[in-house]
Amino acid sequence: MAMTNTTEFKAAETFLRSRLPRGGKLLCAVSGGLDSMCLLHFCAGLTGFTVTAAHFNHRLRGQAADADQRFVEDWCRERGIPCIVGSGDTRERATEWGESLEEAARHLRYGFLEQAGASYDAILTAHHAADNAETVLLNLLRGTGNLKGIPAQRGKILRPFLQIEKETLVAYAAENNIPHVEDETNQSDEAARNVLRHHVLPVLKELNPKAEVNISRAAAIAAEETEVLEDLARRTAEQGTARALAEAPRAVASRAALMLLGDMAGGRKDLTARHAESLLALARAGRGEAHFPKGVHARVDREGRLILWRQEKAPEEQSIAPGQNVKWGDWEVLLTQENNGGFAICLPEETDLRITHWRSGEGMTLPGSRGERSIKRLCADLGLSPRERDALPVLRMGEVPVAAARVGINMEFAPKADQNTVYIKFLYKGEAYHEK
Repeated sequence: MAMTNTTEFKAAETFLRSRLPRGGKLLCAVSGGLDSMCLLHFCAGLTGFTVTAAHFNHRLRGQAADADQRFVEDWCRERGIPCIVGSGDTRERATEWGESLEEAARHLRYGFLEQAGASYDAILTAHHAADNAETVLLNLLRGTGNLKGIPAQRGKILRPFLQIEKETLVAYAAENNIPHVEDETNQSDEAARNVLRHHVLPVLKELNPKAEVNISRAAAIAAEETEVLEDLARRTAEQGTARALAEAPRAVASRAALMLLGDMAGGRKDLTARHAESLLALARAGRGEAHFPKGVHARVDREGRLILWRQEKAPEEQSIAPGQNVKWGDWEVLLTQENNGGFAICLPEETDLRITHWRSGEGMTLPGSRGERSIKRLCADLGLSPRERDALPVLRMGEVPVAAARVGINMEFAPKADQNTVYIKFLYKGEAYHEK
Protein backbone atom coordinates (compact mmCIF):
# COMPACT_ATOMS: atom_id res chain seq x y z
CA MET A 1 0.00 0.00 0.00
CA ALA A 2 1.36 3.39 -0.96
CA MET A 3 2.11 5.61 1.98
CA THR A 4 -0.16 8.30 0.56
CA ASN A 5 -3.13 5.99 1.13
CA THR A 6 -2.46 5.41 4.83
CA THR A 7 -4.86 6.76 7.43
CA GLU A 8 -2.47 9.55 8.40
CA PHE A 9 -2.09 10.95 4.90
CA LYS A 10 -5.79 10.52 4.11
CA ALA A 11 -6.49 12.58 7.23
CA ALA A 12 -4.04 15.23 6.02
CA GLU A 13 -5.82 15.41 2.64
CA THR A 14 -9.23 15.54 4.34
CA PHE A 15 -7.96 18.40 6.51
CA LEU A 16 -6.91 20.41 3.46
CA ARG A 17 -10.10 19.74 1.51
CA SER A 18 -12.25 20.67 4.50
CA ARG A 19 -10.56 24.09 4.52
CA LEU A 20 -10.33 24.41 0.74
CA PRO A 21 -13.24 22.37 -0.69
CA ARG A 22 -12.76 23.73 -4.21
CA GLY A 23 -9.00 23.25 -4.24
CA GLY A 24 -6.84 26.26 -4.87
CA LYS A 25 -3.34 27.68 -4.84
CA LEU A 26 -1.03 26.35 -2.13
CA LEU A 27 2.25 27.92 -1.04
CA CYS A 28 4.42 25.33 0.74
CA ALA A 29 7.17 26.45 3.09
CA VAL A 30 10.18 24.33 2.12
CA SER A 31 13.47 24.43 3.99
CA GLY A 32 14.87 21.41 2.16
CA GLY A 33 14.62 19.23 5.27
CA LEU A 34 12.85 15.88 5.25
CA ASP A 35 9.54 17.14 6.69
CA SER A 36 9.05 20.01 4.25
CA MET A 37 10.18 17.97 1.26
CA CYS A 38 7.55 15.37 2.15
CA LEU A 39 4.95 18.12 2.39
CA LEU A 40 5.87 19.52 -1.03
CA HIS A 41 5.82 16.04 -2.63
CA PHE A 42 2.49 15.20 -0.94
CA CYS A 43 0.80 18.44 -2.04
CA ALA A 44 2.11 18.16 -5.59
CA GLY A 45 0.25 14.85 -5.87
CA LEU A 46 -3.14 16.20 -4.82
CA THR A 47 -5.73 16.78 -7.52
CA GLY A 48 -7.43 20.14 -7.70
CA PHE A 49 -4.52 22.07 -6.18
CA THR A 50 -1.64 24.01 -7.71
CA VAL A 51 1.53 24.12 -5.63
CA THR A 52 4.38 26.61 -5.28
CA ALA A 53 7.40 26.19 -3.00
CA ALA A 54 8.67 29.03 -0.79
CA HIS A 55 12.21 28.87 0.59
CA PHE A 56 13.71 31.36 3.04
CA ASN A 57 17.48 31.68 3.52
CA HIS A 58 18.21 32.89 7.07
CA ARG A 59 21.89 33.59 6.25
CA LEU A 60 22.99 31.80 9.41
CA ARG A 61 25.01 28.95 7.98
CA GLY A 62 27.00 30.57 5.18
CA GLN A 63 27.67 28.29 2.21
CA ALA A 64 25.61 25.49 3.73
CA ALA A 65 22.50 27.70 3.72
CA ASP A 66 23.17 28.72 0.13
CA ALA A 67 23.54 25.04 -0.82
CA ASP A 68 20.16 24.28 0.79
CA GLN A 69 18.59 27.04 -1.28
CA ARG A 70 20.09 25.65 -4.52
CA PHE A 71 18.91 22.16 -3.58
CA VAL A 72 15.29 23.30 -3.23
CA GLU A 73 15.43 25.41 -6.39
CA ASP A 74 16.93 22.54 -8.44
CA TRP A 75 14.45 19.95 -7.14
CA CYS A 76 11.52 22.22 -7.98
CA ARG A 77 12.93 23.13 -11.41
CA GLU A 78 13.30 19.46 -12.38
CA ARG A 79 9.61 18.86 -11.57
CA GLY A 80 8.18 22.08 -12.94
CA ILE A 81 7.18 23.39 -9.51
CA PRO A 82 7.43 27.18 -9.14
CA CYS A 83 9.75 28.25 -6.34
CA ILE A 84 9.84 31.62 -4.55
CA VAL A 85 13.02 32.45 -2.61
CA GLY A 86 13.59 35.05 0.08
CA SER A 87 16.39 35.87 2.51
CA GLY A 88 17.10 38.00 5.54
CA ASP A 89 19.87 38.82 7.98
CA THR A 90 18.78 36.91 11.09
CA ARG A 91 21.69 38.02 13.28
CA GLU A 92 21.05 41.68 12.46
CA ARG A 93 17.35 41.26 13.31
CA ALA A 94 18.19 39.51 16.60
CA THR A 95 20.56 42.31 17.63
CA GLU A 96 18.21 45.10 16.60
CA TRP A 97 15.14 43.62 18.31
CA GLY A 98 16.83 41.96 21.29
CA GLU A 99 15.63 38.51 20.20
CA SER A 100 17.22 35.09 20.22
CA LEU A 101 18.37 33.79 16.84
CA GLU A 102 15.47 31.32 16.87
CA GLU A 103 12.93 34.09 17.46
CA ALA A 104 14.46 36.38 14.86
CA ALA A 105 14.53 33.57 12.28
CA ARG A 106 10.88 32.78 12.93
CA HIS A 107 9.77 36.40 12.57
CA LEU A 108 11.70 36.84 9.32
CA ARG A 109 10.49 33.53 7.90
CA TYR A 110 6.82 34.10 8.64
CA GLY A 111 7.02 37.68 7.43
CA PHE A 112 8.36 36.37 4.12
CA LEU A 113 5.69 33.66 3.90
CA GLU A 114 2.84 36.06 4.59
CA GLN A 115 4.10 38.51 1.98
CA ALA A 116 4.80 35.83 -0.61
CA GLY A 117 1.49 34.08 0.11
CA ALA A 118 -0.72 37.16 -0.26
CA SER A 119 -2.20 35.90 -3.56
CA TYR A 120 -2.44 32.23 -2.48
CA ASP A 121 -5.39 30.45 -0.89
CA ALA A 122 -3.29 28.87 1.85
CA ILE A 123 0.26 28.77 3.21
CA LEU A 124 1.36 25.32 4.36
CA THR A 125 4.05 24.37 6.86
CA ALA A 126 5.31 20.86 7.65
CA HIS A 127 4.94 20.86 11.44
CA HIS A 128 4.22 17.30 12.62
CA ALA A 129 3.28 15.47 15.82
CA ALA A 130 6.80 15.61 17.31
CA ASP A 131 6.98 19.39 16.75
CA ASN A 132 3.62 19.74 18.46
CA ALA A 133 4.64 17.54 21.40
CA GLU A 134 7.85 19.55 21.85
CA THR A 135 5.86 22.81 21.93
CA VAL A 136 3.47 21.44 24.55
CA LEU A 137 6.39 20.27 26.73
CA LEU A 138 8.16 23.64 26.36
CA ASN A 139 4.99 25.44 27.46
CA LEU A 140 4.73 23.12 30.46
CA LEU A 141 8.32 23.92 31.43
CA ARG A 142 7.67 27.67 31.11
CA GLY A 143 4.58 27.41 33.27
CA THR A 144 2.36 29.27 30.80
CA GLY A 145 -0.61 26.93 31.24
CA ASN A 146 -0.88 26.73 27.44
CA LEU A 147 -1.34 23.08 26.50
CA LYS A 148 -2.91 23.63 23.09
CA GLY A 149 0.41 23.44 21.24
CA ILE A 150 0.76 24.48 17.60
CA PRO A 151 -2.53 25.48 15.97
CA ALA A 152 -3.61 23.44 12.97
CA GLN A 153 -4.75 26.67 11.36
CA ARG A 154 -3.81 30.30 11.95
CA GLY A 155 -5.37 32.52 9.34
CA LYS A 156 -4.13 31.34 5.95
CA ILE A 157 -1.46 29.12 7.49
CA LEU A 158 -2.43 25.42 7.52
CA ARG A 159 -0.54 22.47 9.03
CA PRO A 160 -1.89 19.23 7.55
CA PHE A 161 0.85 17.00 9.05
CA LEU A 162 0.24 18.00 12.67
CA GLN A 163 -1.01 14.51 13.67
CA ILE A 164 1.59 12.56 11.66
CA GLU A 165 4.57 10.97 13.42
CA LYS A 166 8.12 11.69 12.32
CA GLU A 167 8.71 7.98 11.60
CA THR A 168 5.79 8.01 9.16
CA LEU A 169 7.38 10.89 7.27
CA VAL A 170 10.74 9.09 7.21
CA ALA A 171 9.03 6.03 5.72
CA TYR A 172 7.15 8.19 3.20
CA ALA A 173 10.40 9.82 2.05
CA ALA A 174 12.09 6.43 1.66
CA GLU A 175 9.21 4.91 -0.30
CA ASN A 176 8.98 7.86 -2.67
CA ASN A 177 12.74 8.46 -3.02
CA ILE A 178 12.45 12.01 -1.73
CA PRO A 179 15.88 13.56 -1.09
CA HIS A 180 16.47 16.14 1.61
CA VAL A 181 19.22 18.16 3.27
CA GLU A 182 20.22 18.12 6.94
CA ASP A 183 20.64 21.29 8.99
CA GLU A 184 23.62 20.55 11.24
CA THR A 185 22.32 22.94 13.90
CA ASN A 186 19.48 20.50 14.55
CA GLN A 187 22.03 18.14 16.09
CA SER A 188 23.13 20.67 18.70
CA ASP A 189 21.68 20.68 22.22
CA GLU A 190 22.05 24.44 22.60
CA ALA A 191 18.33 25.02 21.96
CA ALA A 192 15.82 23.75 24.54
CA ARG A 193 13.70 22.23 21.76
CA ASN A 194 16.63 20.12 20.59
CA VAL A 195 17.21 18.82 24.12
CA LEU A 196 13.60 17.67 24.25
CA ARG A 197 13.89 16.13 20.78
CA HIS A 198 17.12 14.26 21.48
CA HIS A 199 16.75 13.24 25.11
CA VAL A 200 13.23 13.64 26.50
CA LEU A 201 10.88 12.45 23.76
CA PRO A 202 12.87 9.24 23.15
CA VAL A 203 12.37 8.32 26.82
CA LEU A 204 8.65 9.08 26.60
CA LYS A 205 8.40 6.91 23.49
CA GLU A 206 10.01 4.05 25.35
CA LEU A 207 7.13 4.29 27.83
CA ASN A 208 4.58 4.64 25.02
CA PRO A 209 5.54 4.48 21.33
CA LYS A 210 2.59 6.75 20.55
CA ALA A 211 3.69 9.45 23.00
CA GLU A 212 4.15 12.13 20.33
CA VAL A 213 0.76 11.52 18.70
CA ASN A 214 -1.00 11.21 22.04
CA ILE A 215 0.46 14.50 23.26
CA SER A 216 -0.47 16.12 19.96
CA ARG A 217 -4.04 14.80 20.18
CA ALA A 218 -4.31 16.00 23.77
CA ALA A 219 -3.16 19.40 22.53
CA ALA A 220 -5.95 19.40 19.92
CA ILE A 221 -8.53 18.66 22.63
CA ALA A 222 -6.99 21.35 24.85
CA ALA A 223 -7.22 23.80 21.93
CA GLU A 224 -10.98 23.22 21.63
CA GLU A 225 -11.49 23.65 25.38
CA THR A 226 -9.18 26.64 25.45
CA GLU A 227 -11.22 28.36 22.76
CA VAL A 228 -14.23 28.34 25.10
CA LEU A 229 -12.18 29.51 28.09
CA GLU A 230 -10.46 32.21 26.06
CA ASP A 231 -13.82 33.61 25.01
CA LEU A 232 -14.92 33.81 28.66
CA ALA A 233 -11.54 35.28 29.59
CA ARG A 234 -11.78 37.98 26.91
CA ARG A 235 -15.21 39.00 28.21
CA THR A 236 -13.78 39.21 31.73
CA ALA A 237 -10.79 41.25 30.57
CA GLU A 238 -13.01 43.64 28.62
CA GLN A 239 -14.91 44.56 31.81
CA GLY A 240 -11.72 46.32 32.95
CA THR A 241 -12.37 46.03 36.68
CA ALA A 242 -10.41 44.43 39.48
CA ARG A 243 -13.62 42.89 40.79
CA ALA A 244 -14.41 41.10 37.52
CA LEU A 245 -10.93 39.57 37.49
CA ALA A 246 -10.97 38.67 41.19
CA GLU A 247 -14.37 36.98 41.06
CA ALA A 248 -13.90 35.01 37.83
CA PRO A 249 -13.22 31.24 38.06
CA ARG A 250 -9.50 30.63 38.29
CA ALA A 251 -9.21 29.00 34.84
CA VAL A 252 -10.85 32.07 33.31
CA ALA A 253 -9.15 34.66 35.52
CA SER A 254 -5.63 33.38 34.79
CA ARG A 255 -6.23 33.56 31.06
CA ALA A 256 -7.80 37.00 31.34
CA ALA A 257 -4.76 38.20 33.29
CA LEU A 258 -2.36 36.92 30.62
CA MET A 259 -4.52 38.49 27.92
CA LEU A 260 -4.40 41.88 29.60
CA LEU A 261 -0.65 41.67 30.14
CA GLY A 262 0.03 40.30 26.66
CA ASP A 263 -2.07 42.98 24.98
CA MET A 264 -0.09 45.67 26.77
CA ALA A 265 3.33 44.00 26.30
CA GLY A 266 2.79 43.31 22.60
CA GLY A 267 2.77 39.54 23.07
CA ARG A 268 2.86 36.88 25.76
CA LYS A 269 6.52 35.98 25.45
CA ASP A 270 8.26 36.13 28.86
CA LEU A 271 4.86 36.13 30.61
CA THR A 272 4.25 33.14 32.88
CA ALA A 273 1.67 31.81 35.33
CA ARG A 274 3.60 33.68 38.05
CA HIS A 275 2.90 37.00 36.33
CA ALA A 276 -0.78 36.12 35.92
CA GLU A 277 -0.94 35.32 39.63
CA SER A 278 0.66 38.68 40.49
CA LEU A 279 -2.01 40.53 38.52
CA LEU A 280 -4.75 38.42 40.14
CA ALA A 281 -3.32 39.20 43.60
CA LEU A 282 -3.44 42.91 42.76
CA ALA A 283 -7.07 42.57 41.62
CA ARG A 284 -8.05 40.69 44.78
CA ALA A 285 -6.36 43.28 47.00
CA GLY A 286 -8.19 46.06 45.18
CA ARG A 287 -5.31 48.50 45.60
CA GLY A 288 -1.60 48.93 44.97
CA GLU A 289 0.66 48.49 41.96
CA ALA A 290 2.45 45.60 40.27
CA HIS A 291 5.25 45.48 37.71
CA PHE A 292 5.84 43.03 34.87
CA PRO A 293 8.27 42.30 31.99
CA LYS A 294 8.67 44.69 29.05
CA GLY A 295 7.94 47.75 31.18
CA VAL A 296 4.30 46.85 31.86
CA HIS A 297 2.77 48.20 35.06
CA ALA A 298 -0.66 47.76 36.63
CA ARG A 299 -2.64 49.43 39.41
CA VAL A 300 -6.18 49.61 40.73
CA ASP A 301 -7.64 53.12 40.81
CA ARG A 302 -10.10 54.57 43.31
CA GLU A 303 -13.11 53.41 41.27
CA GLY A 304 -11.84 49.82 41.21
CA ARG A 305 -10.74 49.94 37.59
CA LEU A 306 -7.71 47.92 36.61
CA ILE A 307 -5.26 50.24 34.86
CA LEU A 308 -2.39 48.81 32.80
CA TRP A 309 0.23 50.83 30.99
CA ARG A 310 3.59 50.33 29.37
CA GLN A 311 6.31 52.64 30.55
CA GLU A 312 8.18 54.06 27.62
CA LYS A 313 11.81 54.95 28.05
CA ALA A 314 12.11 58.52 29.33
CA PRO A 315 13.88 61.06 27.12
CA GLU A 316 17.52 61.76 27.86
CA GLU A 317 18.19 64.64 30.25
CA GLN A 318 19.00 67.99 28.64
CA SER A 319 20.75 71.15 29.77
CA ILE A 320 18.82 74.40 29.82
CA ALA A 321 19.59 78.05 30.64
CA PRO A 322 17.50 81.23 30.85
CA GLY A 323 16.49 82.30 27.37
CA GLN A 324 16.31 78.73 26.04
CA ASN A 325 13.49 76.38 25.00
CA VAL A 326 13.98 72.63 25.32
CA LYS A 327 11.98 69.76 23.78
CA TRP A 328 11.61 66.82 26.17
CA GLY A 329 9.35 64.01 24.95
CA ASP A 330 5.86 65.45 24.39
CA TRP A 331 6.79 68.51 26.45
CA GLU A 332 8.44 71.83 25.66
CA VAL A 333 10.12 73.72 28.50
CA LEU A 334 10.53 77.51 28.23
CA LEU A 335 12.91 79.28 30.64
CA THR A 336 12.89 83.10 30.26
CA GLN A 337 13.92 86.28 32.09
CA GLU A 338 10.58 87.87 31.20
CA ASN A 339 7.25 86.74 32.64
CA ASN A 340 5.98 84.09 30.25
CA GLY A 341 2.92 83.14 32.30
CA GLY A 342 4.64 80.18 33.93
CA PHE A 343 6.10 79.54 37.37
CA ALA A 344 8.27 82.28 38.87
CA ILE A 345 11.45 80.86 40.43
CA CYS A 346 14.58 82.28 42.01
CA LEU A 347 17.96 80.86 40.94
CA PRO A 348 21.61 81.62 41.65
CA GLU A 349 23.43 83.60 38.95
CA GLU A 350 25.67 80.72 37.90
CA THR A 351 24.13 77.28 38.08
CA ASP A 352 23.85 74.00 36.18
CA LEU A 353 20.22 73.47 35.13
CA ARG A 354 18.88 70.31 33.51
CA ILE A 355 15.54 68.85 32.42
CA THR A 356 15.10 65.26 33.63
CA HIS A 357 12.40 62.85 34.78
CA TRP A 358 11.39 62.23 38.39
CA ARG A 359 13.62 59.97 40.44
CA SER A 360 12.21 57.29 42.67
CA GLY A 361 11.69 58.33 46.27
CA GLU A 362 12.24 62.07 45.89
CA GLY A 363 9.76 64.84 46.57
CA MET A 364 9.28 68.60 46.96
CA THR A 365 8.03 71.14 49.47
CA LEU A 366 5.44 73.27 47.71
CA PRO A 367 4.91 76.90 48.78
CA GLY A 368 2.26 77.06 51.49
CA SER A 369 2.59 73.38 52.40
CA ARG A 370 3.61 72.02 55.81
CA GLY A 371 6.60 70.06 54.59
CA GLU A 372 8.05 67.89 51.91
CA ARG A 373 5.78 65.39 50.20
CA SER A 374 6.81 62.57 47.89
CA ILE A 375 6.26 62.97 44.18
CA LYS A 376 4.07 59.88 44.32
CA ARG A 377 1.77 61.58 46.84
CA LEU A 378 1.77 64.94 45.08
CA CYS A 379 0.81 63.39 41.75
CA ALA A 380 -1.83 61.14 43.34
CA ASP A 381 -3.44 64.24 44.87
CA LEU A 382 -3.62 65.73 41.37
CA GLY A 383 -5.26 62.58 40.05
CA LEU A 384 -2.29 61.71 37.83
CA SER A 385 -1.66 58.09 36.93
CA PRO A 386 1.81 56.60 37.46
CA ARG A 387 2.27 56.68 33.70
CA GLU A 388 1.51 60.41 33.56
CA ARG A 389 3.67 61.03 36.63
CA ASP A 390 6.72 59.30 35.18
CA ALA A 391 6.46 61.31 31.96
CA LEU A 392 6.62 64.72 33.67
CA PRO A 393 9.67 66.92 33.00
CA VAL A 394 11.52 68.23 36.05
CA LEU A 395 13.80 71.29 36.16
CA ARG A 396 16.73 70.28 38.30
CA MET A 397 19.62 72.29 39.77
CA GLY A 398 22.33 69.77 40.38
CA GLU A 399 20.51 66.92 42.14
CA VAL A 400 17.73 69.10 43.58
CA PRO A 401 14.31 69.40 41.88
CA VAL A 402 13.40 73.05 41.31
CA ALA A 403 10.08 72.80 39.48
CA ALA A 404 7.96 70.12 37.86
CA ALA A 405 5.27 70.22 35.20
CA ARG A 406 1.71 70.01 36.60
CA VAL A 407 3.06 69.99 40.18
CA GLY A 408 4.66 73.34 40.97
CA ILE A 409 7.92 74.68 42.39
CA ASN A 410 10.09 73.70 45.30
CA MET A 411 9.63 76.30 48.10
CA GLU A 412 13.40 76.62 48.36
CA PHE A 413 13.31 78.37 44.96
CA ALA A 414 10.27 80.58 45.54
CA PRO A 415 10.77 84.21 44.40
CA LYS A 416 12.50 86.54 46.86
CA ALA A 417 12.59 90.31 46.68
CA ASP A 418 16.37 90.64 46.60
CA GLN A 419 17.14 87.83 44.13
CA ASN A 420 16.94 87.37 40.38
CA THR A 421 13.65 85.87 39.20
CA VAL A 422 13.19 83.77 36.06
CA TYR A 423 10.08 82.09 34.69
CA ILE A 424 9.56 78.50 33.62
CA LYS A 425 6.66 77.36 31.52
CA PHE A 426 5.79 73.74 30.67
CA LEU A 427 3.89 73.10 27.45
CA TYR A 428 2.39 69.68 26.73
CA LYS A 429 1.84 69.29 23.00
CA GLY A 430 1.49 73.05 22.79
CA GLU A 431 -0.83 73.52 25.79
CA ALA A 432 0.26 75.12 29.06
CA TYR A 433 -0.31 73.63 32.50
CA HIS A 434 -0.56 75.66 35.72
CA GLU A 435 -0.16 79.03 34.09
CA LYS A 436 0.21 81.87 36.60
